[in-house]
Amino acid sequence: MMAGRKFNLSIAVVVVFFAFILGACEGNEFEEQNYSGSALGTSYHIKIFTGKEDLQIEKGLDSIFQVINQSMSTYWEESDISLINHGVDSIKVDENFKKVFKGSEKIYKETDGYFDPTVGNLVNAYGFGPDKSPEALNAATIDSLLQYVGLDKLKLTAEGRIKKENPQIYLDFNAIAKGYTIDVIAGYFENKGIYNYLIELGGELVSKGEHITKQKPFIVAIDDPLQEEGERTYQATLKLKNRAMATSGNYRKFRIDSITGERFVHTINPLTGKPERSNLLSASVLADNCMLADGYATAFMALGLEKAKELSSKLDNIDVYFIYSENDSTKVYVSEGFQETLITD
Repeated sequence: MMAGRKFNLSIAVVVVFFAFILGACEGNEFEEQNYSGSALGTSYHIKIFTGKEDLQIEKGLDSIFQVINQSMSTYWEESDISLINHGVDSIKVDENFKKVFKGSEKIYKETDGYFDPTVGNLVNAYGFGPDKSPEALNAATIDSLLQYVGLDKLKLTAEGRIKKENPQIYLDFNAIAKGYTIDVIAGYFENKGIYNYLIELGGELVSKGEHITKQKPFIVAIDDPLQEEGERTYQATLKLKNRAMATSGNYRKFRIDSITGERFVHTINPLTGKPERSNLLSASVLADNCMLADGYATAFMALGLEKAKELSSKLDNIDVYFIYSENDSTKVYVSEGFQETLITD
């Protein structure tokens, strides 16, 4: 799993284009409402079209963020996941935790362990966790940490408790929980009768319906991974309608081979415990929900280009846009379904 995808460290890989307008649909006034703020260690931007008033959206959002943090934030010392990581075995997890655990199990199995939320001890040891103090790692240290890695070493019991094979196993959902949070917000909107919206949280996105006035899908973009600090250049723009998109990548954290000129990044291989060189600079994923898009984007970065291409071609309702390095230039791999969403004009 790629190191560094935390609630408080989001990669700015997607920019959302907002237009401030009012619209009408089927004879009813639909007002555009925009909300933005900070949550889960990152920022969010939300656009909805609704004719309803006094929906208390901000209050609802605050409640959602509070619940998710209490359940799954490794940065909250008294959260359920933090207590579980510290060996408390009496915690009964909530439905949010259960859904993210089961979603993680699905991706873990499909990737043969390359996506693994128990890689947290290794992430922390390399200095990418809450502590951010890297250890001096050698083969013996890595081997000792690997005994605590493996989602199959955890079990979610019927009573809603997490049972560990070893109490030192460290569980970290930060590579998937942000996407799940967006799905929860989407469900909250639809329960309020809002069916035209765009949600962005830390670069991950979900859209439903369309831009009411233009009667067209929302337009989003993927950042150029080679842009310089302070720049904002885009690799591609696309129409996002009734789908989720997440992007994972080591933006501006690649190295250049002095001989070949090839750009490559390091990700932590949860099977070996060691950083591996990869020429896959970013992975953007379209899926039916943002939890899966988020998790698969992280998994593809860990798999590397060829394995990611192979796996993505076998998955239902998953479309991908990979940016990778080849010698001294960057290239893209685009699945057929993703290609259909791209704006080429």
